[in-house]
Amino acid sequence: MTLTDIANHPSSGPHSAEMRPAPNRRMLLRAAGLAALAGLAACATALPTGEGAGASSSAAGTLADLRTSAGLGPLVPDPQLEKAALQQAGYMARGGRMTHTTGWGKDFGSRVRDNGIAGAAAENIAEGRFDLQKLFDIWMHSDGHRRNMLDPRFTRFGLAYVRDDRDGSLRYWSLVLGK
Repeated sequence: MTLTDIANHPSSGPHSAEMRPAPNRRMLLRAAGLAALAGLAACATALPTGEGAGASSSAAGTLADLRTSAGLGPLVPDPQLEKAALQQAGYMARGGRMTHTTGWGKDFGSRVRDNGIAGAAAENIAEGRFDLQKLFDIWMHSDGHRRNMLDPRFTRFGLAYVRDDRDGSLRYWSLVLGK
Protein backbone atom coordinates (compact mmCIF):
# COMPACT_ATOMS: atom_id res chain seq x y z
CA MET A 1 0.00 0.00 0.00
CA THR A 2 1.11 3.54 -0.64
CA LEU A 3 -0.04 6.57 1.27
CA THR A 4 0.51 10.19 0.35
CA ASP A 5 -0.21 12.96 2.84
CA ILE A 6 -0.63 16.47 1.56
CA ALA A 7 -0.90 19.49 3.86
CA ASN A 8 -2.94 22.19 2.13
CA HIS A 9 -2.85 24.97 4.74
CA PRO A 10 -0.04 25.54 7.21
CA SER A 11 -2.10 26.93 10.09
CA SER A 12 -5.37 25.03 9.90
CA GLY A 13 -4.05 22.03 8.03
CA PRO A 14 -6.58 20.29 5.84
CA HIS A 15 -4.97 16.97 5.18
CA SER A 16 -5.49 14.52 2.35
CA ALA A 17 -4.54 10.91 2.04
CA GLU A 18 -4.88 8.62 -0.96
CA MET A 19 -4.66 4.89 -0.39
CA ARG A 20 -4.21 2.45 -3.27
CA PRO A 21 -4.54 -1.09 -1.90
CA ALA A 22 -3.73 -4.00 -4.20
CA PRO A 23 -7.14 -5.68 -4.65
CA ASN A 24 -6.86 -9.38 -3.85
CA ARG A 25 -8.98 -11.80 -1.85
CA ARG A 26 -6.40 -12.52 0.84
CA MET A 27 -5.84 -8.84 1.54
CA LEU A 28 -9.59 -8.19 1.69
CA LEU A 29 -10.11 -11.07 4.15
CA ARG A 30 -7.22 -9.86 6.29
CA ALA A 31 -8.60 -6.31 6.27
CA ALA A 32 -12.06 -7.56 7.25
CA GLY A 33 -10.57 -9.51 10.16
CA LEU A 34 -8.52 -6.54 11.32
CA ALA A 35 -11.55 -4.27 11.04
CA ALA A 36 -13.56 -6.67 13.20
CA LEU A 37 -10.79 -6.74 15.81
CA ALA A 38 -10.48 -2.96 15.70
CA GLY A 39 -14.23 -2.69 16.26
CA LEU A 40 -13.98 -4.91 19.32
CA ALA A 41 -11.00 -2.96 20.61
CA ALA A 42 -12.85 0.32 20.08
CA CYS A 43 -15.60 -0.93 22.39
CA ALA A 44 -13.05 -1.04 25.18
CA THR A 45 -11.61 2.38 24.37
CA ALA A 46 -13.33 5.35 25.95
CA LEU A 47 -14.29 7.82 23.24
CA PRO A 48 -15.33 11.33 24.10
CA THR A 49 -19.09 11.72 24.16
CA GLY A 50 -21.49 14.58 24.52
CA GLU A 51 -23.19 17.06 22.29
CA GLY A 52 -20.34 17.04 19.73
CA ALA A 53 -20.87 13.34 19.00
CA GLY A 54 -23.55 13.24 16.33
CA ALA A 55 -22.74 16.63 14.80
CA SER A 56 -22.78 15.03 11.34
CA SER A 57 -26.57 14.95 11.19
CA SER A 58 -26.68 18.68 12.04
CA ALA A 59 -24.16 19.49 9.31
CA ALA A 60 -25.70 17.44 6.48
CA GLY A 61 -27.90 20.28 5.25
CA THR A 62 -25.14 22.87 5.39
CA LEU A 63 -22.73 20.65 3.46
CA ALA A 64 -25.45 19.75 0.94
CA ASP A 65 -26.11 23.46 0.29
CA LEU A 66 -22.40 24.20 -0.15
CA ARG A 67 -21.91 21.33 -2.55
CA THR A 68 -25.13 21.95 -4.50
CA SER A 69 -24.07 25.56 -5.11
CA ALA A 70 -20.87 24.13 -6.65
CA GLY A 71 -22.83 21.65 -8.82
CA LEU A 72 -21.99 18.63 -6.66
CA GLY A 73 -24.14 16.03 -4.94
CA PRO A 74 -24.61 16.01 -1.18
CA LEU A 75 -22.43 14.08 1.26
CA VAL A 76 -23.95 11.35 3.41
CA PRO A 77 -23.19 11.27 7.16
CA ASP A 78 -21.14 8.15 7.93
CA PRO A 79 -20.70 6.68 11.44
CA GLN A 80 -17.22 5.33 10.66
CA LEU A 81 -15.99 8.74 9.51
CA GLU A 82 -17.70 10.43 12.45
CA LYS A 83 -15.89 8.08 14.82
CA ALA A 84 -12.56 9.09 13.25
CA ALA A 85 -13.55 12.77 13.56
CA LEU A 86 -14.58 12.33 17.19
CA GLN A 87 -11.28 10.63 18.01
CA GLN A 88 -9.31 13.54 16.58
CA ALA A 89 -11.51 16.21 18.18
CA GLY A 90 -11.12 14.46 21.54
CA TYR A 91 -7.38 14.23 21.16
CA MET A 92 -7.11 17.93 20.33
CA ALA A 93 -9.36 18.90 23.28
CA ARG A 94 -7.34 16.77 25.72
CA GLY A 95 -4.08 18.24 24.41
CA GLY A 96 -5.41 21.78 24.25
CA ARG A 97 -4.14 22.37 20.72
CA MET A 98 -5.17 21.97 17.12
CA THR A 99 -3.18 19.30 15.26
CA HIS A 100 -3.56 16.54 12.66
CA THR A 101 -1.38 14.17 14.71
CA THR A 102 -2.19 12.48 18.00
CA GLY A 103 1.17 12.48 19.67
CA TRP A 104 1.26 8.66 19.67
CA GLY A 105 2.88 8.65 16.25
CA LYS A 106 -0.52 8.67 14.54
CA ASP A 107 -0.84 11.05 11.64
CA PHE A 108 -3.97 11.41 9.53
CA GLY A 109 -2.96 8.58 7.20
CA SER A 110 -2.47 6.08 10.04
CA ARG A 111 -5.76 7.10 11.69
CA VAL A 112 -7.54 6.58 8.36
CA ARG A 113 -6.08 3.09 8.08
CA ASP A 114 -6.79 2.28 11.74
CA ASN A 115 -10.44 3.22 11.25
CA GLY A 116 -10.79 0.99 8.17
CA ILE A 117 -11.27 3.91 5.80
CA ALA A 118 -10.13 3.02 2.29
CA GLY A 119 -9.59 5.27 -0.70
CA ALA A 120 -9.27 9.02 -0.80
CA ALA A 121 -9.87 10.82 2.48
CA ALA A 122 -9.36 14.32 3.84
CA GLU A 123 -9.61 16.08 7.17
CA ASN A 124 -10.42 19.65 8.16
CA ILE A 125 -9.84 20.71 11.75
CA ALA A 126 -10.65 23.86 13.67
CA GLU A 127 -10.52 25.34 17.14
CA GLY A 128 -12.71 28.14 18.35
CA ARG A 129 -15.74 29.55 20.07
CA PHE A 130 -18.13 29.36 17.16
CA ASP A 131 -21.18 27.44 16.00
CA LEU A 132 -21.65 25.15 13.02
CA GLN A 133 -22.56 27.93 10.57
CA LYS A 134 -19.48 29.99 11.45
CA LEU A 135 -17.29 26.88 11.22
CA PHE A 136 -18.32 26.19 7.62
CA ASP A 137 -18.04 29.88 6.75
CA ILE A 138 -14.43 29.86 7.99
CA TRP A 139 -13.61 26.68 6.08
CA MET A 140 -15.24 27.95 2.87
CA HIS A 141 -12.97 31.03 3.01
CA SER A 142 -9.83 28.88 3.20
CA ASP A 143 -8.70 27.46 -0.14
CA GLY A 144 -7.48 24.12 1.22
CA HIS A 145 -10.49 23.50 3.45
CA ARG A 146 -12.89 24.54 0.68
CA ARG A 147 -11.13 22.23 -1.77
CA ASN A 148 -11.60 19.30 0.63
CA MET A 149 -15.31 19.95 1.15
CA LEU A 150 -15.97 20.41 -2.57
CA ASP A 151 -13.86 17.48 -3.75
CA PRO A 152 -16.09 15.48 -6.11
CA ARG A 153 -14.46 12.19 -5.04
CA PHE A 154 -16.04 12.40 -1.62
CA THR A 155 -19.50 11.01 -0.95
CA ARG A 156 -19.45 10.57 2.85
CA PHE A 157 -18.43 12.62 5.87
CA GLY A 158 -18.19 12.61 9.64
CA LEU A 159 -18.13 15.73 11.79
CA ALA A 160 -17.60 15.97 15.54
CA TYR A 161 -16.39 18.36 18.18
CA VAL A 162 -15.26 18.07 21.77
CA ARG A 163 -15.28 20.94 24.25
CA ASP A 164 -12.12 21.90 26.08
CA ASP A 165 -12.43 20.86 29.75
CA ARG A 166 -10.69 24.06 30.86
CA ASP A 167 -12.94 26.35 28.81
CA GLY A 168 -16.40 24.98 27.95
CA SER A 169 -16.96 27.59 25.25
CA LEU A 170 -13.91 26.40 23.26
CA ARG A 171 -14.58 23.58 20.78
CA TYR A 172 -12.16 21.42 18.82
CA TRP A 173 -13.74 20.37 15.52
CA SER A 174 -12.81 17.64 13.05
CA LEU A 175 -14.41 16.90 9.69
CA VAL A 176 -13.35 13.67 7.95
CA LEU A 177 -14.37 13.19 4.31
CA GLY A 178 -14.19 9.98 2.32
CA LYS A 179 -15.47 7.96 -0.62
